[in-house]
Amino acid sequence: MTGKAYVVGAGLAGLSAATILAARGAAVTVIEAAGQAGGRCRSYFDAAIGGVIDNGNHLVLSGNRAVHDYLARIGAHDALAGPPRAEFAFVDLRDGLRWTLRPNEGRVPYWITRASRRVPGTKASDYAKYAPLLWADKKTSIGDRIADRGPLWERLMRPFLLAALNTEPEQSSAALAGAVLRETLAKGGRFYRPRIAHPTLAAAFVDPALQLLSGKNASLLMGTRLRGLTFNGRLAMALNTGEATLPVSSGDVVVLAVPPWAAADLIAGLVVPNDFRAIVNAHFKMPAPAGIPPILGVIGGTAEWIFSFHDRISVTVSGADAIVDQDREDLATRIWADVAKALGITAPMPAWQIVKEKRATFAATPAQDARRPAAKTQWRNLFLAGDWTQTGLPATIEGALRSGEVAAALACRHLSL
Repeated sequence: MTGKAYVVGAGLAGLSAATILAARGAAVTVIEAAGQAGGRCRSYFDAAIGGVIDNGNHLVLSGNRAVHDYLARIGAHDALAGPPRAEFAFVDLRDGLRWTLRPNEGRVPYWITRASRRVPGTKASDYAKYAPLLWADKKTSIGDRIADRGPLWERLMRPFLLAALNTEPEQSSAALAGAVLRETLAKGGRFYRPRIAHPTLAAAFVDPALQLLSGKNASLLMGTRLRGLTFNGRLAMALNTGEATLPVSSGDVVVLAVPPWAAADLIAGLVVPNDFRAIVNAHFKMPAPAGIPPILGVIGGTAEWIFSFHDRISVTVSGADAIVDQDREDLATRIWADVAKALGITAPMPAWQIVKEKRATFAATPAQDARRPAAKTQWRNLFLAGDWTQTGLPATIEGALRSGEVAAALACRHLSL
């Protein structure tokens, strides 16, 4: 008889592991402290906006292999929307300059030889300066490797790396930046076409996963917090939720897919990232003007990326520690001023909502990257998952889903599935 699989945490890492285990025939129980699944990838009805919004704008790319594998597994093949080719529109609020990057599809980047397709003010040779990141070691920062602070840095590489790493790029891990570049910009435009969850994050990534788990007779314990783990030798033997103690046999497995601080509370001595960076998202109840690109990069303002939906305009500010504690209305007013200028809107600020994630991701520095644990632990039936584990990527949806894959593979091996 196949053992049980307990997955603690119903964020994307946990859902990734749980859906693989359920598809392989394991008896899965998902334990989630919150009242809903999704973790930081969630959607909800917001009274201020008067409609459903996502907590933030989670951009994925066409080359994110784990994202597409996960969506295929949960039957959500058509859950992402985006242009047929890689195109990225930008505006510099300081001088009003606008441009659109139009990379070619293939690996050889001939687009950088054409002024009409590359960043204004740059030369083709400027792009080669970033090649050292592709093979950077884990101890160096981007600032150690890259000295460029010209137009290419200001108008593309810095905003791109800030969005990917959610940490000031100068301080960030060159190795993590290189991992992102190897899987996107270095592989050609067909690997970095922008994709947004459609119509919401929950509809794309969460609800279909819960439906799959329900169809596989998985148990979903929402609003249930794991309070403690009991160990005996090299095995996890019990899960304590406060209300109940769930026995874990030697043939069972536990996948711990909780935030790093929660994992450290549950496992004495576990070394995890302990420095985090914020993200601020702003949502405005107004459809974008006609002809506006679905995603617009903003240089020289508080707003960094503007996302246009049929019913709202949303803004993401990464590495937002400098503003996360500011008054919410002041933030909304400040960000709306950037939106109005970028999109040519003269109307007053509409209904709005500010969503703050103070510990959105671990700081993607070499020191914090070194604190990320592997999925395999000293206990034979306990495995870790989460974008904070050693995935080789920064804290992204792709990294979270891959961590779930790794943990599920180890769990399946233990369960002989």
